[in-house]
Amino acid sequence: MNGSSVMHHRFSSRTALPVAIAVTVAMSLGSIAQAQDDASAYRETKLGLYVTAEEAHELMQEESDAILIDVRDPIEIKFTGFAEPTDIHVPWVLADRTQFDDDAQTWPIARNPNFEAQIRAELESLGVADDTPIIVMCRSGATRSAPAVDVVAEMGYSDVYSMSDGFEGGQLKEGDSAGVRARNGWRNAGLPWSYTINPDVAWYEGKYED
Repeated sequence: MNGSSVMHHRFSSRTALPVAIAVTVAMSLGSIAQAQDDASAYRETKLGLYVTAEEAHELMQEESDAILIDVRDPIEIKFTGFAEPTDIHVPWVLADRTQFDDDAQTWPIARNPNFEAQIRAELESLGVADDTPIIVMCRSGATRSAPAVDVVAEMGYSDVYSMSDGFEGGQLKEGDSAGVRARNGWRNAGLPWSYTINPDVAWYEGKYED
């Protein structure tokens, strides 16, 4: 699905990681980025609102109260970067570090059981209105941002967008760098990002405990 062709028409670089590092990161984080414990990958949302990374940035420039939510695992953010305007970070799925899957040769992935409660807490803390533009971003705009948008919409928020190309964008199809995510996406569009993570935004275990 092309995000631009189906987006709600309110709207009609940094240097990429070195290839060797990008490939290593992609291999180590692939299971986190793609896994779902109860649903297959999908991109469509119930609200039907989509933006590319560039359109999301434009929306945030035009709407000062717009909110950007990152739903990636903290490991991904550590190794691939963080969009500087991010307002909320709550992972949709998490790698279970308490065990290891011998057959899959990786850590098992599970839905964050507290996703809805944690997102609600963050939105309420920021005083986000029901009609405030909210943009949800994962790696590539598929298995996590779309279902996360539906959860936020079910809370009563009416202007919630899935970023169709995500933070890392799409994979190159040809050449020596085939498979590397260096096409489109926030990081490849020259939009503000960094390896420095805002400590006030970063999610961590125990953050929401009394």
